[in-house]
Amino acid sequence: MTDMDGLLLIPHLRVQNANVTSGPLSWGFPSPTAFLGFAHALERKLRDLWDLQFTGVAIVCHHFEPLTTQPNRRRHQVFNLMRHPVRAGYRKWQDKDAALIEEGRAHMEISLLLETEGDFDDEADEFLEMLSETVLGMRLAGGSILPSRGAGSKPLWQVWWDEEAQNLASFRKLRRQLLPGFALVHRPDLLTERLNKLREHSPDTNTLDALMDLSALHVEPEANEQGKIHWQYRRSPGWIVPLPIGYSGLSALYPPGEVANTRDSTTPFRFVESLYSLGQWISPHRIHHPHHLMWRYQTDEHNGLYLCANDYTTTLNRE
Repeated sequence: MTDMDGLLLIPHLRVQNANVTSGPLSWGFPSPTAFLGFAHALERKLRDLWDLQFTGVAIVCHHFEPLTTQPNRRRHQVFNLMRHPVRAGYRKWQDKDAALIEEGRAHMEISLLLETEGDFDDEADEFLEMLSETVLGMRLAGGSILPSRGAGSKPLWQVWWDEEAQNLASFRKLRRQLLPGFALVHRPDLLTERLNKLREHSPDTNTLDALMDLSALHVEPEANEQGKIHWQYRRSPGWIVPLPIGYSGLSALYPPGEVANTRDSTTPFRFVESLYSLGQWISPHRIHHPHHLMWRYQTDEHNGLYLCANDYTTTLNRE
């Protein structure tokens, strides 16, 4: 756990056309990297006037609407395709239609709970007003942020005191703002448990096999007392999802400017690939401490690992 001065709640952000294809193997809710990147960009925009740092981000989803269509009942859902404007030629008959680009998009409504270092008690109202204006000018997971609606859409600042009992009582009141909704947490323990179980029958099973087994829809036979076979779905241990959690290096770390056409010529560069793990959606009312929700960066530059992880464990949340 990290020391913090307070919790900053940005409730019910409406995001339009967010990217839902953040990994090469799956699509769905954006990766935690998108939300940690948003928090980092917000911190940099506010840092000129306020001495603050966001050390953790909790992600809660209230509504998720993927932009898909189903051509007919026999086919699976496909993304709604977007067409760019017509490319104009020298003469009118030379105009050409732009190519269709398959992009996964979704509309969603989320709340972010930020673990904050910085004291704003004396100027909290001014800070929250500037925060609201700044957020509306940013993008989240490639989507546009729209003004929130309703009385509970204003940011809230909760001071974190030295008294633990007082803090937890304040958090119980704050988490009511996250309902109804589901919080995203990291569950590598479920992935390890399934991997060990599969290796009892097949020793060559790897972690990707375990992830696919947990993510797939299984229909299995089961016999009743009379010996009659019934087909039923295998129930997963909770609402679990495959989740891109970061990147692994594929190359050495190149000095700044050595690789052509990079976004930043002053930062070292490395080729990477996506890393997957297992996430779970849980109701915020089951969380008894904000540290269990927080996603943070975990960097191991020597081994080329750039990950996002949080502190949620089943044991801690049974306390």
